Amino acid sequence: MDSLFSSLFPPADQSAWLKQVQKELKDEGAYESLRWHTAEGFIQEPYYTSDALTHLPLASIQETQKQVPGWLNAPERLISNEKADNTVLCDDLNRGADSLVLALSKKPDFAQLLKGIKLSETPVFFRLNATTIDLNTIELVNALKMIAPYQLKGGLLIDTNDATAEVTRLTADSPQFRTICASSHAFHNAGATATQELAFTLASLADSYDRLTDAGLTIDQLVPKTILSVSVGTSYFQEIAKLRALRVLYSRFVSHYSLSISHYQLFIHAQTSTFFNSTATPYTNLLRGTTEAMAAVMGGCDALTVHPYNTVLAQSDNQEFTERIARNVSLLLKDESYLAKVADPSAGSYYIETMTHQLAEAAWTLFLDVEKQGGFAKAFAAGFIASEIDQSYQAKVDAVRGGKVLVGVTKFRFDEPGTQATTTLESVTANSSTGSLPDRRLAQAFE
Repeated sequence: MDSLFSSLFPPADQSAWLKQVQKELKDEGAYESLRWHTAEGFIQEPYYTSDALTHLPLASIQETQKQVPGWLNAPERLISNEKADNTVLCDDLNRGADSLVLALSKKPDFAQLLKGIKLSETPVFFRLNATTIDLNTIELVNALKMIAPYQLKGGLLIDTNDATAEVTRLTADSPQFRTICASSHAFHNAGATATQELAFTLASLADSYDRLTDAGLTIDQLVPKTILSVSVGTSYFQEIAKLRALRVLYSRFVSHYSLSISHYQLFIHAQTSTFFNSTATPYTNLLRGTTEAMAAVMGGCDALTVHPYNTVLAQSDNQEFTERIARNVSLLLKDESYLAKVADPSAGSYYIETMTHQLAEAAWTLFLDVEKQGGFAKAFAAGFIASEIDQSYQAKVDAVRGGKVLVGVTKFRFDEPGTQATTTLESVTANSSTGSLPDRRLAQAFE
């Protein structure tokens, strides 16, 4: 059979492909016009062959990737009424959710909120609105241990603060409750490139590790308790590569502390983006969210939050329906597309492996630049990070003004009545170190 196909479809290297392109387009310079100059600062080719892999550190890239198939379907809920919300949470778990993300804006009655939910079996992740809630993470963990005096699962999707060292010690007996978090959401929603998201998230984590080791924790204690939370945008292949590059970067970063723990499997929480969402035609957000969710699981996330397509609207009708649709996106990818059967489905792709390497190297260079400035906090205070992201955001806006299509916004638009923008879920989790970054949507300037 192999010989039959070999004779029908003989191998074609890149030079043969180029000759055919030049012949078809009748242009000796056609190749250069097909190359893609990305916002990340590197060039993507129109055609890749197996030769591309020979120039990559392929083994070191792949050994850092996820080794176990599957992910947690983790819908997010903004908690406002413990009794009513408990009913919704239990319903989520009965209808396909594996995990929960709870956004808290006030101190809840945990016993009522989590009634019937086994915290030793169901991972529950928490976010706190630091500007409104009268609850710190130490109180939160102690409250959880009171109602569930056994091993907890889940963690804190809260960037490192003064209480992180203490809650890490308090939950030492719960290895699957992760307390050290760095997130990309503030950078992503301000308009960062993928390279900037990766570099600034890693720089933020580096500052956190410095604070925590100064507080007496060892790297062997930090790594298993770490979770990185990342927004996933609409650039499908790039976002797959972004998550894979994050694992490469984390392994390289940790190896500077200890080689013995550099291959530890990083836990990544991914969530669909609100930066690319539209209020004019919110149904298009459902398509964006599905693409983003697929990129997240192809890239190897461990937990996935799919935001409902009406998340950015001030008024949301039929919320139960939109939340069910969001939850089912993950189920479709898992149970009907079988993406949960393979740990790293994009491994070996000439294009994605190349892009993974390019993103990792570009992000590492930018990360080192931030470190030379004294670390994330100093670079942020000096205005470097905000300035870099502002330039990237403006480039995105200029690209749309120059003709890049936003479906339902700049093309194929049909305004739906009663749509109005609101603050996204990310406002619930503003981090003091990045709180001055604007929470943007690319479409907003064109709506």
